[in-house]
Amino acid sequence: MTLGAVQPIALDALPSIGAAVLTMGVFDGVHRGHRHLLDATRDAARSRGVPAVALVFDPPPIEVLRRGTRVRRLAPLDVNVARIEAEGMDHVVLLRFDAGIRQLPAEAFLDALAPAIELRGLVMTPESAFGRDREGTPDALEVLGRQRGFDVLRTAPLEVDGAVVSSTRVRQAIDAGDVRGATALLGAPPLLRGTVVSGDRRGRELGFPTANLAFDYLPALPPLGIYVGRVVVPERGVGPGHPALVSIGVRPTFHHSGTVLVEVYLLDFDGDLYDAQLTVELLERLRPEQRFDSVDALVGQMRDDERQARAILGI
Repeated sequence: MTLGAVQPIALDALPSIGAAVLTMGVFDGVHRGHRHLLDATRDAARSRGVPAVALVFDPPPIEVLRRGTRVRRLAPLDVNVARIEAEGMDHVVLLRFDAGIRQLPAEAFLDALAPAIELRGLVMTPESAFGRDREGTPDALEVLGRQRGFDVLRTAPLEVDGAVVSSTRVRQAIDAGDVRGATALLGAPPLLRGTVVSGDRRGRELGFPTANLAFDYLPALPPLGIYVGRVVVPERGVGPGHPALVSIGVRPTFHHSGTVLVEVYLLDFDGDLYDAQLTVELLERLRPEQRFDSVDALVGQMRDDERQARAILGI
Protein backbone atom coordinates (compact mmCIF):
# COMPACT_ATOMS: atom_id res chain seq x y z
CA MET A 1 0.00 0.00 0.00
CA THR A 2 1.45 3.32 -1.04
CA LEU A 3 2.53 5.66 1.76
CA GLY A 4 0.72 8.99 1.82
CA ALA A 5 -2.16 7.71 -0.29
CA VAL A 6 -4.04 5.58 2.20
CA GLN A 7 -7.78 6.11 2.55
CA PRO A 8 -10.33 3.99 4.41
CA ILE A 9 -12.95 2.23 2.33
CA ALA A 10 -16.60 1.34 2.91
CA LEU A 11 -17.61 -2.09 4.16
CA ASP A 12 -19.23 -2.91 0.82
CA ALA A 13 -16.01 -2.10 -1.07
CA LEU A 14 -13.68 -4.66 0.51
CA PRO A 15 -11.00 -6.12 -1.76
CA SER A 16 -11.41 -9.77 -2.70
CA ILE A 17 -8.93 -11.69 -0.55
CA GLY A 18 -10.54 -15.10 0.01
CA ALA A 19 -9.63 -17.42 2.85
CA ALA A 20 -7.66 -15.60 5.55
CA VAL A 21 -6.74 -15.25 9.19
CA LEU A 22 -7.88 -11.88 10.47
CA THR A 23 -7.22 -9.50 13.31
CA MET A 24 -8.78 -6.09 13.71
CA GLY A 25 -8.40 -2.83 15.60
CA VAL A 26 -7.24 0.79 15.36
CA PHE A 27 -3.52 -0.02 15.74
CA ASP A 28 -2.60 3.60 16.50
CA GLY A 29 1.17 3.85 16.73
CA VAL A 30 1.56 0.09 16.19
CA HIS A 31 3.15 -0.30 19.60
CA ARG A 32 4.73 -3.48 20.95
CA GLY A 33 1.36 -4.84 22.07
CA HIS A 34 -0.02 -4.44 18.56
CA ARG A 35 3.05 -6.11 17.10
CA HIS A 36 2.59 -9.04 19.46
CA LEU A 37 -0.98 -9.47 18.15
CA LEU A 38 0.08 -9.05 14.52
CA ASP A 39 2.86 -11.59 14.92
CA ALA A 40 0.34 -14.12 16.27
CA THR A 41 -1.91 -13.41 13.29
CA ARG A 42 0.92 -13.87 10.81
CA ASP A 43 2.02 -17.14 12.42
CA ALA A 44 -1.54 -18.50 12.50
CA ALA A 45 -2.04 -17.61 8.85
CA ARG A 46 1.21 -19.25 7.81
CA SER A 47 0.30 -22.45 9.64
CA ARG A 48 -2.99 -22.57 7.74
CA GLY A 49 -1.53 -21.60 4.38
CA VAL A 50 -3.72 -18.51 3.98
CA PRO A 51 -3.04 -14.75 3.96
CA ALA A 52 -2.74 -12.71 7.17
CA VAL A 53 -5.09 -9.72 7.19
CA ALA A 54 -5.17 -6.70 9.51
CA LEU A 55 -8.48 -4.84 9.42
CA VAL A 56 -7.84 -1.28 10.57
CA PHE A 57 -10.71 0.96 11.66
CA ASP A 58 -10.49 4.64 10.75
CA PRO A 59 -11.62 6.89 12.27
CA PRO A 60 -11.20 5.27 15.69
CA PRO A 61 -14.61 3.91 16.77
CA ILE A 62 -14.68 6.11 19.88
CA GLU A 63 -14.94 9.18 17.62
CA VAL A 64 -18.18 7.76 16.18
CA LEU A 65 -19.52 6.34 19.43
CA ARG A 66 -18.95 9.60 21.33
CA ARG A 67 -19.75 12.54 19.08
CA GLY A 68 -17.28 15.38 19.46
CA THR A 69 -14.45 13.14 20.65
CA ARG A 70 -11.13 13.42 18.80
CA VAL A 71 -8.33 10.97 19.39
CA ARG A 72 -4.81 12.35 19.56
CA ARG A 73 -2.89 10.14 17.16
CA LEU A 74 0.40 8.49 17.96
CA ALA A 75 1.27 8.40 14.25
CA PRO A 76 -0.24 9.37 10.90
CA LEU A 77 -2.36 6.70 9.26
CA ASP A 78 0.13 5.83 6.52
CA VAL A 79 2.90 5.35 9.09
CA ASN A 80 0.66 2.91 10.96
CA VAL A 81 0.00 1.03 7.72
CA ALA A 82 3.71 0.78 6.92
CA ARG A 83 4.44 -0.54 10.41
CA ILE A 84 1.67 -3.13 10.16
CA GLU A 85 2.95 -4.31 6.79
CA ALA A 86 6.44 -4.60 8.28
CA GLU A 87 5.08 -7.23 10.69
CA GLY A 88 4.41 -9.53 7.74
CA MET A 89 0.75 -8.86 7.10
CA ASP A 90 -0.24 -9.87 3.58
CA HIS A 91 -3.09 -7.36 3.49
CA VAL A 92 -3.83 -4.22 5.48
CA VAL A 93 -7.46 -3.21 4.91
CA LEU A 94 -8.45 0.28 6.05
CA LEU A 95 -12.14 0.22 6.88
CA ARG A 96 -14.13 3.41 7.37
CA PHE A 97 -15.88 3.10 10.73
CA ASP A 98 -19.25 4.82 10.55
CA ALA A 99 -22.70 4.81 12.13
CA GLY A 100 -23.74 1.87 9.97
CA ILE A 101 -20.93 -0.36 11.22
CA ARG A 102 -21.58 0.86 14.74
CA GLN A 103 -25.09 -0.62 14.63
CA LEU A 104 -24.09 -4.03 13.27
CA PRO A 105 -24.18 -7.03 15.60
CA ALA A 106 -20.95 -9.01 15.57
CA GLU A 107 -22.44 -11.82 13.46
CA ALA A 108 -23.81 -9.37 10.90
CA PHE A 109 -20.41 -7.67 10.70
CA LEU A 110 -18.72 -10.96 9.93
CA ASP A 111 -21.44 -11.67 7.36
CA ALA A 112 -20.58 -8.37 5.69
CA LEU A 113 -16.93 -9.37 5.35
CA ALA A 114 -17.90 -12.29 3.11
CA PRO A 115 -17.35 -13.21 0.37
CA ALA A 116 -14.40 -10.81 0.13
CA ILE A 117 -12.82 -12.31 3.25
CA GLU A 118 -13.53 -15.97 4.04
CA LEU A 119 -12.64 -16.27 7.69
CA ARG A 120 -10.46 -19.20 8.73
CA GLY A 121 -9.14 -17.72 11.94
CA LEU A 122 -9.85 -14.66 14.08
CA VAL A 123 -7.07 -13.48 16.40
CA MET A 124 -8.23 -11.66 19.54
CA THR A 125 -7.06 -10.89 23.04
CA PRO A 126 -9.23 -12.40 25.79
CA GLU A 127 -10.71 -9.01 26.75
CA SER A 128 -11.37 -7.72 23.23
CA ALA A 129 -14.83 -7.54 21.64
CA PHE A 130 -16.55 -5.94 18.68
CA GLY A 131 -20.03 -5.43 17.27
CA ARG A 132 -23.03 -3.64 18.71
CA ASP A 133 -22.87 -3.48 22.50
CA ARG A 134 -19.51 -5.31 22.28
CA GLU A 135 -21.36 -8.59 21.98
CA GLY A 136 -18.64 -10.16 19.84
CA THR A 137 -16.58 -11.59 22.68
CA PRO A 138 -14.14 -14.48 22.17
CA ASP A 139 -16.57 -16.86 23.93
CA ALA A 140 -19.50 -15.82 21.73
CA LEU A 141 -17.42 -16.01 18.57
CA GLU A 142 -16.09 -19.46 19.39
CA VAL A 143 -19.68 -20.74 19.24
CA LEU A 144 -20.22 -18.96 15.95
CA GLY A 145 -16.90 -20.19 14.60
CA ARG A 146 -17.82 -23.82 15.15
CA GLN A 147 -20.88 -23.23 12.99
CA ARG A 148 -19.02 -21.35 10.27
CA GLY A 149 -15.66 -23.05 10.08
CA PHE A 150 -13.29 -20.56 11.67
CA ASP A 151 -11.20 -20.64 14.84
CA VAL A 152 -10.99 -17.97 17.50
CA LEU A 153 -7.33 -17.69 18.44
CA ARG A 154 -6.87 -16.05 21.82
CA THR A 155 -3.57 -14.25 22.31
CA ALA A 156 -2.66 -12.93 25.74
CA PRO A 157 -1.92 -9.17 25.62
CA LEU A 158 1.71 -8.13 25.95
CA GLU A 159 2.68 -6.77 29.35
CA VAL A 160 5.62 -4.52 30.18
CA ASP A 161 6.48 -3.81 33.82
CA GLY A 162 3.37 -5.66 34.97
CA ALA A 163 0.82 -3.75 32.88
CA VAL A 164 -0.71 -4.28 29.45
CA VAL A 165 0.80 -2.23 26.63
CA SER A 166 -1.92 -0.09 25.04
CA SER A 167 -2.22 3.09 23.00
CA THR A 168 -3.77 4.75 26.07
CA ARG A 169 -0.75 3.83 28.15
CA VAL A 170 1.60 5.23 25.49
CA ARG A 171 -0.36 8.50 25.47
CA GLN A 172 -0.17 8.67 29.25
CA ALA A 173 3.61 8.38 29.08
CA ILE A 174 3.75 11.10 26.43
CA ASP A 175 1.43 13.32 28.49
CA ALA A 176 3.82 12.96 31.41
CA GLY A 177 6.78 13.96 29.24
CA ASP A 178 8.22 10.47 29.69
CA VAL A 179 9.63 10.15 26.18
CA ARG A 180 11.86 7.23 27.07
CA GLY A 181 8.95 5.39 28.67
CA ALA A 182 6.83 5.93 25.58
CA THR A 183 9.69 4.67 23.42
CA ALA A 184 9.93 1.49 25.50
CA LEU A 185 6.21 0.82 24.94
CA LEU A 186 6.16 1.76 21.27
CA GLY A 187 9.36 -0.02 20.34
CA ALA A 188 10.36 3.19 18.55
CA PRO A 189 10.62 6.87 19.55
CA PRO A 190 7.38 8.91 19.49
CA LEU A 191 7.16 10.82 16.24
CA LEU A 192 5.54 13.92 14.83
CA ARG A 193 5.11 14.64 11.13
CA GLY A 194 4.11 17.96 9.66
CA THR A 195 4.55 20.30 6.73
CA VAL A 196 7.07 23.09 7.13
CA VAL A 197 5.27 26.45 6.97
CA SER A 198 6.31 30.07 7.26
CA GLY A 199 6.60 31.54 10.75
CA ASP A 200 7.57 34.96 12.03
CA ARG A 201 11.30 34.18 11.58
CA ARG A 202 11.99 35.03 15.20
CA GLY A 203 14.19 31.97 15.59
CA ARG A 204 16.36 33.08 12.67
CA GLU A 205 16.72 36.52 14.24
CA LEU A 206 17.98 34.84 17.42
CA GLY A 207 20.46 32.67 15.52
CA PHE A 208 18.36 29.51 15.77
CA PRO A 209 16.32 29.19 12.55
CA THR A 210 13.46 26.77 13.05
CA ALA A 211 11.12 24.77 10.83
CA ASN A 212 7.53 25.44 11.95
CA LEU A 213 5.23 22.46 11.54
CA ALA A 214 1.58 22.33 10.50
CA PHE A 215 -0.23 19.02 10.96
CA ASP A 216 -2.91 17.33 8.87
CA TYR A 217 -3.79 15.06 11.81
CA LEU A 218 -4.23 15.63 15.54
CA PRO A 219 -0.89 14.58 17.06
CA ALA A 220 -0.32 13.38 20.60
CA LEU A 221 1.94 16.19 21.77
CA PRO A 222 4.01 15.91 24.94
CA PRO A 223 4.05 18.71 27.55
CA LEU A 224 5.41 22.11 26.58
CA GLY A 225 9.16 22.08 26.59
CA ILE A 226 12.40 21.48 24.72
CA TYR A 227 13.19 18.05 23.32
CA VAL A 228 16.10 16.32 21.64
CA GLY A 229 15.15 14.66 18.38
CA ARG A 230 16.19 13.25 15.04
CA VAL A 231 14.72 14.43 11.76
CA VAL A 232 14.14 13.16 8.25
CA VAL A 233 13.01 15.32 5.32
CA PRO A 234 13.12 12.98 2.29
CA GLU A 235 12.14 15.68 -0.21
CA ARG A 236 15.23 17.71 0.68
CA GLY A 237 17.68 14.88 1.29
CA VAL A 238 17.87 15.49 5.03
CA GLY A 239 18.35 12.50 7.31
CA PRO A 240 17.23 10.02 8.37
CA GLY A 241 18.58 10.68 11.82
CA HIS A 242 19.57 14.33 11.41
CA PRO A 243 20.02 15.81 14.93
CA ALA A 244 17.60 18.46 16.08
CA LEU A 245 16.11 20.39 18.97
CA VAL A 246 12.33 20.57 19.15
CA SER A 247 10.40 23.33 20.88
CA ILE A 248 6.78 22.64 21.77
CA GLY A 249 5.31 25.73 23.34
CA VAL A 250 3.69 29.14 23.26
CA ARG A 251 6.82 31.37 23.38
CA PRO A 252 6.14 32.91 26.82
CA THR A 253 9.12 35.26 26.58
CA PHE A 254 7.32 37.10 23.76
CA HIS A 255 3.74 38.24 23.32
CA HIS A 256 1.81 35.12 22.41
CA SER A 257 -1.73 34.03 21.58
CA GLY A 258 -1.62 30.80 23.54
CA THR A 259 -1.39 28.73 20.36
CA VAL A 260 0.96 25.78 20.78
CA LEU A 261 3.72 25.82 18.17
CA VAL A 262 6.00 22.95 17.17
CA GLU A 263 9.34 24.32 15.97
CA VAL A 264 12.31 22.22 14.92
CA TYR A 265 15.87 23.50 14.92
CA LEU A 266 18.11 21.28 12.78
CA LEU A 267 21.67 21.26 14.07
CA ASP A 268 24.41 21.88 11.50
CA PHE A 269 21.94 22.61 8.72
CA ASP A 270 21.32 25.59 6.49
CA GLY A 271 18.72 25.13 3.78
CA ASP A 272 15.17 25.71 2.60
CA LEU A 273 12.61 23.31 4.05
CA TYR A 274 9.43 25.27 3.29
CA ASP A 275 6.50 23.14 2.09
CA ALA A 276 8.43 19.91 2.70
CA GLN A 277 7.17 17.11 4.92
CA LEU A 278 9.30 16.75 8.05
CA THR A 279 9.21 13.83 10.47
CA VAL A 280 10.88 14.16 13.85
CA GLU A 281 11.44 11.43 16.41
CA LEU A 282 11.49 12.65 20.02
CA LEU A 283 14.34 11.11 22.00
CA GLU A 284 14.45 12.95 25.32
CA ARG A 285 12.94 15.91 27.14
CA LEU A 286 15.55 18.48 28.13
CA ARG A 287 13.41 20.90 30.13
CA PRO A 288 9.97 22.48 30.44
CA GLU A 289 9.19 25.67 28.57
CA GLN A 290 9.97 28.76 30.62
CA ARG A 291 9.71 32.53 30.40
CA PHE A 292 12.90 34.60 30.40
CA ASP A 293 13.31 38.19 31.51
CA SER A 294 15.32 39.12 28.44
CA VAL A 295 16.06 37.92 24.93
CA ASP A 296 19.74 37.58 25.89
CA ALA A 297 18.80 35.20 28.71
CA LEU A 298 16.68 33.17 26.30
CA VAL A 299 19.49 32.93 23.74
CA GLY A 300 21.91 31.87 26.47
CA GLN A 301 19.57 29.05 27.47
CA MET A 302 19.12 28.00 23.85
CA ARG A 303 22.88 27.71 23.47
CA ASP A 304 22.98 25.58 26.59
CA ASP A 305 20.14 23.43 25.20
CA GLU A 306 22.19 22.85 22.05
CA ARG A 307 25.25 21.85 24.09
CA GLN A 308 23.16 19.35 26.04
CA ALA A 309 21.62 17.97 22.86
CA ARG A 310 25.03 17.45 21.27
CA ALA A 311 26.22 15.63 24.36
CA ILE A 312 23.17 13.35 24.38
CA LEU A 313 23.49 12.64 20.66
CA GLY A 314 27.25 12.24 20.81
CA ILE A 315 28.02 14.85 18.16
